[in-house]
Amino acid sequence: MSHGFDKEQNKDGHISVQELGDVMKQLGKNLSEEELKALISKVDTDQDGTISFDEFLAAMAKYKRGSTEQELRAVFSVFDQNGDGHITVEELKQAMDQLGEKLSQEELDAMIREADADQDGRVNYDEFVRIFLEK
Repeated sequence: MSHGFDKEQNKDGHISVQELGDVMKQLGKNLSEEELKALISKVDTDQDGTISFDEFLAAMAKYKRGSTEQELRAVFSVFDQNGDGHITVEELKQAMDQLGEKLSQEELDAMIREADADQDGRVNYDEFVRIFLEK
């Protein structure tokens, strides 16, 4: 799997400078180590040199207003692990597990239900964008 935060190689729930570099490359941005460290420092509220899941969510909330189509598709691909254009409960669980967020089945089901406008049990790209930009 080569999508976005699947690059979070050590699966500790934190994104390191190297892991952020891999994600940024997937978004088409080659940044120097200094630029990556500066990015991390902007959202690293506990100053541990990495980005936790909560810090990531906070940064995404600030970032989402200026998101481009390409960037939104890259974020979507993190969750759409099989590339079929839909996020299933299982794919959501895998992505959240890789980010160190262990959610109950009920929480996962509720997240899918909230985003699933057409009620087919999956989240397509348009539904993802709607929820992503609302939050």
